Amino acid sequence: MESLYHQTNKQIHEVQTHMGQLEKADAQSIHLVENEIQARIDQIFSSLERLEILTSKEPPNRRQNAKLRVDQLKYDCQHLQTALKNFQHRRYTREQQDREREELLSRTFTTNGAQKKILDVANMLGMSNTVMRLIEKRAFQDKFIMIGGMVVTCIIMVLAVKYLT
Repeated sequence: MESLYHQTNKQIHEVQTHMGQLEKADAQSIHLVENEIQARIDQIFSSLERLEILTSKEPPNRRQNAKLRVDQLKYDCQHLQTALKNFQHRRYTREQQDREREELLSRTFTTNGAQKKILDVANMLGMSNTVMRLIEKRAFQDKFIMIGGMVVTCIIMVLAVKYLT
């Protein structure tokens, strides 16, 4: 049991040093380092399971101390697993933000983007260019009718308030 305990403890320290390398790794080798760390953590968990079995076979006077030592190793290993998952989550979020930033930078913005889309849809529906020009002219005329109606309504309300009060 002692040799397995020391071997597992040594593996945990090796994983901790690899976690430091993970921060410094370049984009190409980062996945390899992550996979290596995950494999080592899995190996540590299997050693911990064997240590738990061996702990139950220890004499009663040493069992409590051995169980505490194994629990400490288990806690350290879970901490490493959580740290790896947090690192992977941060990396994934950073990569997603980079992709979104690149997508936004590559997108061209136009002032009449909605109008262009409407014209594209109308073309797909088979409307001719003359019909689309008539629709645009009518929309322009409707805007003036709406503004005129609002002005007339405001004038009527002001006159009603002025003469009724």
